[in-house]
Amino acid sequence: MNAQKLSKRLEAVASFVPTGAVVADIGSDHAYLPCYLVHNGIVKKAIAGEVVKGPYESALRQVKLEGLEDNITVRLADGLKAVEQRDGVDTITIAGMGGPLIVSILEQCPEVLHSVTRLILQPNIHAKVIREWAIRNHWAILDEVILKEDDKIYEILVLQRGDMELTEQETLLGKQLMVNKSDVFVEKWTKEIANWKRILSSIEKADHTTDIAKKREDVMHHINLVEEVLNDEVR
Repeated sequence: MNAQKLSKRLEAVASFVPTGAVVADIGSDHAYLPCYLVHNGIVKKAIAGEVVKGPYESALRQVKLEGLEDNITVRLADGLKAVEQRDGVDTITIAGMGGPLIVSILEQCPEVLHSVTRLILQPNIHAKVIREWAIRNHWAILDEVILKEDDKIYEILVLQRGDMELTEQETLLGKQLMVNKSDVFVEKWTKEIANWKRILSSIEKADHTTDIAKKREDVMHHINLVEEVLNDEVR
């Protein structure tokens, strides 16, 4: 992967960036995504934010190597603190982190989001918590995709301003992903069910306390939610 040829998941993230947007890529690593966006004429201006010094220095080197110092500003900062009001950022990308960490970044500096009209988020795990955050904070899912790369499965959520309602099932699985039910979607949730069933086996061997009974009930509930979808029994 480099600034001209992104990974499959980052290429998918890039495909949702509106032409002419001002982008802040949080956790930018080598700044490949901002460089790609500028090289391909999708954006003219971007911020690459990194909280760790090593990746920050890598991003600086990459931007200089690509000759994009006038287009991309690299900042060493924690999360959304990399974004300044004068930047005019309207689109934020956060990729390659767990869902809970992405949510914590979004909640860290809510004032930064006031001018933002699109969030493109790629959680490695626990996309559910992002959907829950979106509902609470008046963001709606514009699009969502699931893909597989190097034997890992990723979800990408594209959010825009607006209210939405999701069922428990849709919050867990993704409303659009449930409808499309791609092979990757089926693979992901088939594996999750197998994992939950292993947990159930361990629970059956444990002492029967109130907490254990609740845990068993929760796991069974999640298995039933997913099996409904996989077996085409969505209500």
